[in-house]
Amino acid sequence: MKPIDDRNIGKSLAGVTGVILAGGRSSRMGSNKALLPYRGGRFIEAIHRLLSGIFAEVILVTNHPEQYEFLPCRKVSDRYPGLGALAGLHAGLYHGAAEHILAVACDMPYLNSALIRRLALLRYGADVVIPEGESGAEPLHAIYGRGCLPFMEEALAADERRIVSFFHRVRVKRFSQGEVAAIDPGFDSFRNINTPDEYYCLRKGEIKNGAQPDALRFHAL
Repeated sequence: MKPIDDRNIGKSLAGVTGVILAGGRSSRMGSNKALLPYRGGRFIEAIHRLLSGIFAEVILVTNHPEQYEFLPCRKVSDRYPGLGALAGLHAGLYHGAAEHILAVACDMPYLNSALIRRLALLRYGADVVIPEGESGAEPLHAIYGRGCLPFMEEALAADERRIVSFFHRVRVKRFSQGEVAAIDPGFDSFRNINTPDEYYCLRKGEIKNGAQPDALRFHAL
């Protein structure tokens, strides 16, 4: 797997806001995944850096903005607190300046700028652009348009937390496994870090590839 490649990203895309979702509990990790040491900084900083090279606006969705004061972007909170990832997507879309957002989770170390750009360019005539990975659709690495807002709100008001619950009411454009594989053959973009073992494996790979071992003892954070 290749880690986030933030080199040669190119010109910013207009009309899309990059959204980082940092609302998970990190229960299996035992520590806030977004703040883990990574590539000379924190995990979330690498994700923010890549998205900032693609989009003119990047915002962070978090109900604990005080934990991310170091991040140079706007922080917004859920308007439907306690209702999971769908509430986070809604908040990002509600607060974003652009008509569409590209939303990613805060624990995806293998983001691919070429895939992100391709998804963003497919947004015309669609409310959702969603790629398909090895396990199916990837709603936490997808494009959402403002047309989704009322249907997200109806779902949340009904305590429906599944992201896909409103898809049948909007225009969904799918980016197939084959199309994803042409850009990211290993589907690495969708892999995330949930456990200490997964994090250590990531760091060992970084060190093997020449990165500096900047504090592997993440549990002290």
